[in-house]
Amino acid sequence: MRVCVIGTGYVGLVTGVCLSHIGHHVICVDNNEEKVALMKSGQSPIYEPGLSDLMKSSMASGNLEFTADLGVGVSHGDILFIAVGTPALPNGESDTRYVEAVARGIGEHLNGGYKVIVNKSTVPIGSGDWVRMIVLDGISERQKVPVGAGVGASSHSAPVEAAFDVVSNPEFLREGSAVYDTFNPDRIVLGSGSGQAIAMMKELYTPIVERQFAQDVDAPPVPVVVTDLSSAEMVKYASNAFLATKISFINEVANICDRVGADVTQVASGIGLDSRIGSKFLQAGIGWGGSCFPKDVSALVHTADDYGYEAELLKATIRVNDRQRLLTVEKLQKVLKILKGKTVGLLGLTFKPDTDDMRDAPSLIMIENLNRLGAKVKAYDPIVSQSGVSQGLSGVIVETDPERLADGCDALVLVTDWAKFKDLDYRKMASLMNAPVMIDGRNFLDQKKLEQAGFQYIGIGR
Repeated sequence: MRVCVIGTGYVGLVTGVCLSHIGHHVICVDNNEEKVALMKSGQSPIYEPGLSDLMKSSMASGNLEFTADLGVGVSHGDILFIAVGTPALPNGESDTRYVEAVARGIGEHLNGGYKVIVNKSTVPIGSGDWVRMIVLDGISERQKVPVGAGVGASSHSAPVEAAFDVVSNPEFLREGSAVYDTFNPDRIVLGSGSGQAIAMMKELYTPIVERQFAQDVDAPPVPVVVTDLSSAEMVKYASNAFLATKISFINEVANICDRVGADVTQVASGIGLDSRIGSKFLQAGIGWGGSCFPKDVSALVHTADDYGYEAELLKATIRVNDRQRLLTVEKLQKVLKILKGKTVGLLGLTFKPDTDDMRDAPSLIMIENLNRLGAKVKAYDPIVSQSGVSQGLSGVIVETDPERLADGCDALVLVTDWAKFKDLDYRKMASLMNAPVMIDGRNFLDQKKLEQAGFQYIGIGR
């Protein structure tokens, strides 16, 4: 099928590359010409395991192209994905101006032929109908453009015939495993009142639904959930809000464990075996961050406020997470006492492993507060230290290897649970430190191994 993906961030680029890999002809559109030039050269602008190789192979096969010309993409695609950012505004509301600009642009370029316009961006509930209205506005604006030039030019262009429907198709990709998640989804959610649009979307996803590219090709077909537009939009928000609440819950339990002498890792193992609860998202630590959970939970709270409902549980979820991000600083104060003049090293900067994404990362709050308390902050991250992203960071010295990080530190904090952090030479790192203290902010490291290497180990809820 002919597909256009507008926006080449984490969602848009992964979606475009994976759809081209399964055999569709995809044109990805971005208004950043430098970024488009980079992608045309075969380089991915983001770090995502497996993405670069798929991108290069799809380009070589002719199934994947890039352009900065929205008109080219709209003309090409029978299915048009809107996958631009919807960052949170200061009041928690989603900033939908990029979605609005794209929807208007689509309307200005539609000209004959049926199109399915797909909301892949996480948008406020009710945005499907709003996008349809904006597309129609774009068509109307185009109709007002004069035909010809000079004296006697017509004040109206020829009528534009545009048949389209809007579908909500929320994404459930985890950064760091987005390619895997695309080919091995738990479900595909399609929201629309149009049978024709749903049929086209099912055809688009048939290779994925039938597990043709899955890790387990013999697994049952992927469930396809068909709903109305608003329900599909709510599925996305409700999913992320539930997972964020689950993390905040286990962090609250961890804080109680710290006070009563229980071990939250054992508690999580015990309650996770309950089939009604499950073991996922029960890892206590320094809280959630990234581009999805903070934005989506806040947006759902804002929506509830708009409609006169006090979302008390979700507001508590946010408060617990905000407090959790300061927990490692409090633990550092307990062990080091005065932080002024001390040097603290952060192992990891990104909000989770296997990504270069720093959006709303807990490390940023730590850096800010450690600086405020007079500490010198250093950091090492496997991706950020090598990618140049560190140039945008302030108040932290980004080191190029773990030993340089440890040298002269009074304490280390495990911030991001990168797999390679399990196997560092901690004995050597301890010997380079002023005081070998490790605050394990993810309960990720082997306590016994760290203590044998000479560290004072401090976990979360342990």
